[in-house]
Amino acid sequence: MMLRLLTWTGLWICRLLAFGPRWLLRAVATVVGVLAFGLGGRRRHVTLTNLRLCFPDWDEQQRRELARRHVMLYARAFFERFEIWFGSAQRLSRRVAIVDIEHFTAHQGKPVIILAPHFLGLDAGGVRLQLECHFASVFAHQSNPVLDEWTLRGRTRFNDPLIISRQQGMTPIARCLKRGVPIYFLPDMDLGPRDAVFAPFFGVSAATVTSVVRLARITGATVVPLVTRMTEHGYEARFYPGWQHPDDESVETLLEGVTRMNRFIEQRILEMPEQYLWTHRRFKTRPPGQPSVYG
Repeated sequence: MMLRLLTWTGLWICRLLAFGPRWLLRAVATVVGVLAFGLGGRRRHVTLTNLRLCFPDWDEQQRRELARRHVMLYARAFFERFEIWFGSAQRLSRRVAIVDIEHFTAHQGKPVIILAPHFLGLDAGGVRLQLECHFASVFAHQSNPVLDEWTLRGRTRFNDPLIISRQQGMTPIARCLKRGVPIYFLPDMDLGPRDAVFAPFFGVSAATVTSVVRLARITGATVVPLVTRMTEHGYEARFYPGWQHPDDESVETLLEGVTRMNRFIEQRILEMPEQYLWTHRRFKTRPPGQPSVYG
């Protein structure tokens, strides 16, 4: 009961802050970011480990500076999320611009997988897209029930999006695609060895889910990336040209497909490295015989 009350109170404070003066939100986010980075802990350790693996040619000072900028933006994105979750449609349209949407609308009515990598503006792009179309999204439940309720409500605000639990598997996702309902899919997290292959991510073997490739093959879906960038005054959700995967069940084709996806994500990371979710243990699952990289 006490945890629920504390969570509820904290979320309401964040919500009020998100609708206050912009300078105040940025100031609070800066303080939180400085404290989070200064105190260190597991998240900073994971972030620096990921950066060492992905950017081995950088010196330690470069990686620490990038980690510091990342934590600052992470704090800002966290507080601004409440404006995204609870602001009006007009406010959301002003704060989040959609760019090159023709890459998406060109496939309207056909199976489409919206590839949405884990950049800090992910929520902003996903909720803003709801103003343009009806789609389905895969949702992972939070362990805290209050946070879970707020997150689900914030991410399902407009146009009645379908929510599919990750635990339901691929069958309901495939059904949506075959009906022409786009799927908003986040495929770049280490979810363990199940339904994954080891593919290079910045030259490091990373357990990468094969769902995107398999769904595209089964349904004939086009994979259309959507990457959301934080800007000085808001967010920019940009669509990229789509691609398809051949109807081939071979392991080689599967690996080629996930490698292509990883390469696309790498290219976007290099454009804005401080905005990728480096706090996630992307290399948690190791190939047989390899020790943990996180210690």
